Amino acid sequence: MDSHPAAAPQLPWRTGLAYGGLAAPLAFVSLPLYVNLPYHYASVAGAPLAGLGAVLLATRALDALVDPAIGRQADRLLRRGTASAAAAAALAGLLMVLGFGALWRPPFGAQTQVGLLGWLACSLLVCTLAYSFLTILHQAWGTRWGGAPAWRARVTAWREGATLVGVLLASVLPSWLGLDATTAVLALGLVLGLTGLYRLQAPVAQQQPADGPAASPWADAGFRRLLSIFMLNGVAAAIPATLLPFFVADRLQSPALQPVLLLCFFGAAAMGLPLWVKAVSRWGLAPSWRAGMLASVLVFGCTPWLGAGDGMAFAAICLASGLALGADLALPGALLTGVIHNSGEGGRGEGRYLGWWTCATKLNLALAAGLALPLLSLAGYRSGGTDPNGLQALAWAYGGLPCLLKLAAAALLWRAEQLHSSWRHT
Repeated sequence: MDSHPAAAPQLPWRTGLAYGGLAAPLAFVSLPLYVNLPYHYASVAGAPLAGLGAVLLATRALDALVDPAIGRQADRLLRRGTASAAAAAALAGLLMVLGFGALWRPPFGAQTQVGLLGWLACSLLVCTLAYSFLTILHQAWGTRWGGAPAWRARVTAWREGATLVGVLLASVLPSWLGLDATTAVLALGLVLGLTGLYRLQAPVAQQQPADGPAASPWADAGFRRLLSIFMLNGVAAAIPATLLPFFVADRLQSPALQPVLLLCFFGAAAMGLPLWVKAVSRWGLAPSWRAGMLASVLVFGCTPWLGAGDGMAFAAICLASGLALGADLALPGALLTGVIHNSGEGGRGEGRYLGWWTCATKLNLALAAGLALPLLSLAGYRSGGTDPNGLQALAWAYGGLPCLLKLAAAALLWRAEQLHSSWRHT
């Protein structure tokens, strides 16, 4: 393969599929861990809620904190070449499948509450740490290409498009096939994804690494600005994700619609990715991302006025906001690639940047729950309640607060564009 693919005007679909394919099984793991796992251990295995919550919080916090260290290790492996990176990825994939399968099959000796929670903690740590390693290595692999803004947008669009396919499959296969068959599908997906990635070979950075140790990402003003925008925008997206079941069940009183709404949202996001890639060729990365933020605000700002029986109107909002989501998926990562290469760290420091980037992604979910749920409680909302004031507070927390955060992120992005002209280039 050409070691400088960014010189080509288009990303060949075979190259995009070979690179992005691994993202599908990775997303296939993440959704059941957040959605199916707590219910399975609480309702099926009989784990106590307090202990279950403590284990999930502790393991997820540790998983986020080690991401920067994982990023440094990914840099070392990629510098050694394809063989070392592929071998480490294969080992991580094996550990992830074993940990994922073990989560749903606690042994007979783990039937006490302490044994059950201990099995959960160990299996979840193996699975999530292996998942984090594969995710960071995969993203760093593609980030090394660098390239023009349109090329970078295509690379990230292939990765995030495959992620959406994995999310959609993971939302239905556990209930259709069962968790054991889902584990087998995961293993097959990993084999195919890793094979495609290995055949690409590790990209050679477009610039030669400078002498001396890699710099800290925190010394890069562009990275600090981009990460702050990414986190603010990410919390704005994570709040609706956290509150969706409450909003659909209590405000719209249509809990049966939730699977359809998710399908509308993520399906529209997948269809919108090519449109945002084309927008980058015309407007540039940062202006296109800002347009996506503002479009999301225009559409999602209607939700506080929805009420019981407005499920179909909300489905239309999910379709429109899903199209806008494509900008959030494809463009921040492409901007990050440019920041890394403009800083002179291309070819040696991608993992360090991506370690902090994925850590921030995980913290967004925690910040969303920590911000929205206490505010709702103070406003008088109770899950399953019918108090009009509480339901109105839920509507504003679900649809109003994210819009305010999105507008703030858009303002910060506009300011950053004035300081970093390369963010506007097409």
